[in-house]
Amino acid sequence: MTDPDPIADAATPPAQPAGAPALLAVTVNGEPRAFSAGASALDAVTALGLVGRPLAVEINERIVPRRDLAAWTLADGDRLEIVTLVGGG
Repeated sequence: MTDPDPIADAATPPAQPAGAPALLAVTVNGEPRAFSAGASALDAVTALGLVGRPLAVEINERIVPRRDLAAWTLADGDRLEIVTLVGGG
């Protein structure tokens, strides 16, 4: 019997605990974020506390109308840019 290869073991990501929801790695405004599998673009907007604010959402360089945010399911590796209006003087 041979000893396990520590380098091969280090390259293998740890398994998620049984029953844990799968997570998606998504970039939002250049920052890495994690969302549960099946999350929508609206879920991302909600998690950022931006619901009800004027905003524009772009996913993978495509503008997504606000009416479509709930139907747009995020995928691992998606890149979101969310722009909001800021008032002031």
